[in-house]
Amino acid sequence: MRAMDGPTTRPRGGRRAALRFLAVVLIALPALTGCGAGPVDGAAVRDTDAVRRLLDGWAKALRDRDEGAYLAAVDPGERAYRDRRRQVFANLADVPLASWEYGAVRTGGSTPVPGDGHRVAAEAELRYRLAGYDAAPVSVPVRLTAVRRSGRWYVAGDDTASGDRQLWEQGRVTAVRGRHSLVLGAGREPAALRALSGLADAAVPAVAAAWPDDGRPGRLVVEMPASLERMGALLGAPPSDYRGIAAVTTTAGEKGGGGPVPAGRIVVNPEAYGALSPFGRRAVLTHEATHVATRARTTDTTPMWLSEGFADWVAYRTADRAPAAIAPELTRAVTAGRPPDRLPADADFRFTGGADRLARAYEGAWLACRMVAERWGERKLVAFYRAARTGSVEKAAREVLGTGERELTAEWRGYVRKVLR
Repeated sequence: MRAMDGPTTRPRGGRRAALRFLAVVLIALPALTGCGAGPVDGAAVRDTDAVRRLLDGWAKALRDRDEGAYLAAVDPGERAYRDRRRQVFANLADVPLASWEYGAVRTGGSTPVPGDGHRVAAEAELRYRLAGYDAAPVSVPVRLTAVRRSGRWYVAGDDTASGDRQLWEQGRVTAVRGRHSLVLGAGREPAALRALSGLADAAVPAVAAAWPDDGRPGRLVVEMPASLERMGALLGAPPSDYRGIAAVTTTAGEKGGGGPVPAGRIVVNPEAYGALSPFGRRAVLTHEATHVATRARTTDTTPMWLSEGFADWVAYRTADRAPAAIAPELTRAVTAGRPPDRLPADADFRFTGGADRLARAYEGAWLACRMVAERWGERKLVAFYRAARTGSVEKAAREVLGTGERELTAEWRGYVRKVLR
């Protein structure tokens, strides 16, 4: 998001970026048990079973907050790694965990170590859930090294190349529990986290008033890392991708047919967010909370102008500000005789087109939803948004609004020129 007040932004529509959050890109490990159609090696199966038991005990120690048992599972010969795990254990002290377990363990790449032991590479899936907030577990693929020494197995290392992919790997996590929110911060002052919690708490009823649906965000989880660079690490992308973006909405976990919605997170860029006015900060949290609430009723085929415009419409729904103040870039284009001739395409929401183009896309999308709410009513806007999950604006507009996409676009063009002059 720009430092000035205006529409909030998130990369690639949020849902398209969702799986990047907490997702580790795995390079296939050689000869992993269960891969391919060749014969199963008995020793490899035994290694896999042993590592699975090791990780089960390691997870239990963390759930029980038993530091001694947790560190006892770490290779005593790896002092640096042992110190790192001790710090991570401490960093998690304030995080309200409802579950923490490892599943889908696979091993391979066995190499000998001095004595009668050997070392193996392992892939596993960390699944954890925040107590009172996550309806479904967050699933995190991890890569580990396990070693067998004198008949006992230990965790000897992990994939540090992707470092800082979890907030608790970036430092001691401070948790602020609000009425409707849980704010987790690393390297941030408690006062900043409390202020963020207050805005998140206010965003939930604001979204509920505009989105009367069971999927509304009864609870929000917000993460604030220490810097833009740390935000990029959390999201697994170059920090430059998020420069000027105040916050993004991400999802992680699994969603089965009729099952719980994947865990959602709002990740805040402390630099861009800190440059906003109080009005802008409130708009950011409400915009992102809208994405959390609506993700169960939309799909990747929902046009981005509708998903982003709807989120901004909720954010500015009760704002006592003129449209030109909220849509400055589009206002400049209109007054210069360059009004838009079409609704924003998905490509207009990409960073590669430049900040001005991105701003105009969000502003135009917001005005499209604002127009529908004024012309057909707020309930029709909500119904239109939900109907467009198939990707067909034409079909949704005909069914809900009684008009076609071409007519809707023409009316929007006239509306933009009217309210921004």
